[in-house]
Amino acid sequence: MQRVDHPLLSPSLGVQKTLSSFHYGTPGQGRKVYIQASLHAEELPGMLVAHHLRALLEAAQAQGQFRGEVVLVPVANPIGLAQRVDHKAMGRFELDTSENFNRHYPDLARSIEPVVRECLSPDADLMVDKVRAAMGDYVRNWVPNTELQSLRRTLLLLAHDADRVIDLHCDCEAVMHFYTEQACWPALEPLARLMGSRAILLARDSGGGPFDECLSGVWWQLSERLRTAGHDVALPQGCCSTTIELRGEGDVTHACAKADAQALFAYLQWEGVIACDQLPEVPAALCQPTPMAGSETVRSPGAGVVVFAAQVGDTLQAGDLVAEIIDPISNSQTAVRAGVAGVFYARIRERYAITGAELGKIAGAKAFRSGNLLGA
Repeated sequence: MQRVDHPLLSPSLGVQKTLSSFHYGTPGQGRKVYIQASLHAEELPGMLVAHHLRALLEAAQAQGQFRGEVVLVPVANPIGLAQRVDHKAMGRFELDTSENFNRHYPDLARSIEPVVRECLSPDADLMVDKVRAAMGDYVRNWVPNTELQSLRRTLLLLAHDADRVIDLHCDCEAVMHFYTEQACWPALEPLARLMGSRAILLARDSGGGPFDECLSGVWWQLSERLRTAGHDVALPQGCCSTTIELRGEGDVTHACAKADAQALFAYLQWEGVIACDQLPEVPAALCQPTPMAGSETVRSPGAGVVVFAAQVGDTLQAGDLVAEIIDPISNSQTAVRAGVAGVFYARIRERYAITGAELGKIAGAKAFRSGNLLGA
């Protein structure tokens, strides 16, 4: 194992934050899997999973079992991890710009398309190499002028040439669920089953420029653009990425983290990155994928105390009671009901809502939304 510390651009005199990455296996040998945790810095379950995964990876390396490469970033956001306001963690948005740490990554397909057009080939493997080289050149030549941009650049330098990218997050209160692009789903299905995912949200492009789609989206977008331009080029999906929501913010336990780390390790064996005598058994799926555009965000019709009737993981029907909003001034209560049928996969932790506030999410089977599908 090799540890590499990457200094970020200093925002002020006497201040220097560092991103640490841990490298296992041999670069260029076999498949590369990139795993990072807590890009939204207050979402801590992924850090504990990374802690337990390191032990498994180090044992595998000591036993000579690596047939590929794993890059692990257990703390993907040292900037957000240091942010606190009134003793509360503020790790989702950078305080200086108000930008979400998991948005605004570059449109790599658009940026490297002119370079790729100059080196088209009918050889699919050669095309993968050319695209990865173009991505690497673009990111290396990107000159950041803020600490936040330097964080984004560093993460992309570590991950741009990975075959699989796994971004570990969590929701407020939630069951295990996945977000991924449609082009990535076949390759990631074993991982979702190994992790015991209760909801799987698929999108062609969810919008907002999140980290995972920056890396997987470049492949299918380039392929479509080249075909539209009349180029008959075989460009495989060179990177499959996913955001895994490791239940809720409070689900930071050794039991959960060890099980999740073991599931990730089993997926690395399944992918041939780590050798094993027998492939791990992939359990039956606990759910079927649904479109992210079919996910209903349940909102509060008024202000008041939130009393949930539905628990995360419940399968609801349209019209089922999700919560009641209690107004102790008018002495009224207002029912909030599901608009779609599906798994109630996430809800807020706070128990007071202002008018229009998000209360939770239901994974509906029919798409009804368009545009930017991600929240703030």
